Amino acid sequence: MKLRKAKHKKKAGEALEAELIPAGSDHSSPPALSADDMTSGQMSPDQELNPPLPPDAEPVPKRAVDPGRVERNVSRETQLPIIRLPKPTTTRTMVVANQKGGVGKTTSVVNLAVALAQGGLKILVIDVDPQGNASTALGIAHQEGVSGTYEVMLDGTPLDEVVRPSPDAEGVLVSPATIDLAAAELELVAVESRERRLLTAVDDFLKTHDVDYVFYDCPPSLGLLTVNALVAAKELLVPIQCEYYALEGVSQLMRTINLVSADLNPALRLTTVMLTMFDGRTKLAAQVSDEVRTHFHEQTLNTVIPRSVRVSEAPSYGESVITYDARSVGANAYRAAAEEIARRGTGEEQ
Repeated sequence: MKLRKAKHKKKAGEALEAELIPAGSDHSSPPALSADDMTSGQMSPDQELNPPLPPDAEPVPKRAVDPGRVERNVSRETQLPIIRLPKPTTTRTMVVANQKGGVGKTTSVVNLAVALAQGGLKILVIDVDPQGNASTALGIAHQEGVSGTYEVMLDGTPLDEVVRPSPDAEGVLVSPATIDLAAAELELVAVESRERRLLTAVDDFLKTHDVDYVFYDCPPSLGLLTVNALVAAKELLVPIQCEYYALEGVSQLMRTINLVSADLNPALRLTTVMLTMFDGRTKLAAQVSDEVRTHFHEQTLNTVIPRSVRVSEAPSYGESVITYDARSVGANAYRAAAEEIARRGTGEEQ
């Protein structure tokens, strides 16, 4: 692992108490998979909470190509209607963050990226999480020694030297994360303009590449890696699971956003809140959904992402749920969410 001597951290400046003004959209979309549509009486467990895989179907820890399965997926996808999504007038840069772990950040980045790409848009995913799960799900090698986000942030390597196209999702480019990023939090302390390393790299990349959306997948922490993504993005997407303590971590995240917005990135706005892991058979999920919509009325998508066996299985095969099982409830939900995000961003109503 690459290590550099870190200088003493500079004293943090005074916290600026600027209020973040969330920017939402007045344009609503029909709830393709809304909380109301997924009550216990309307969503059968058989729809998505399927029985386990048959004994002869063994999940593999690393990406393995099964020609038969790929062929079946391609066949299913060709039968699905292709919905062309509106192209934004300028590149939309979205950081997906939540201090609370296990809320579906990486899953949402991967599946929104694939869904938008299937809609004819060009996507760049920057994996800022040392675990590299987004890189894995998009079929990108990220073992130690592979150049990626670490080299971009610490060595100033241009993004176009490290990005790779996803083999399963045409139109998706990925800057992979390696385990080296685990040391980046300490190493960045000694680097000049440490909060703007990603911003500089992405701005340079966009000068010569046509990209519609940039997604930053962040670790579940508020260190310098996440701060770099917050400084580089203009929009914040917060996934919130429909479970107890759903808003845990969001208040701390919003305080950090306020400081970043006031001190480093005035353009940053909370534009999207996405409800994940929704189980329509429980009253708790509906209560959490109502609470989130009360706090973030304009920002919360109408589409909710259901708790789904297929969504959980897909990463073990190194895939998005959209390429793993294109007709599953989870895949349909992420396609609907992607369409809602795309149309909100251009002022269109679904």
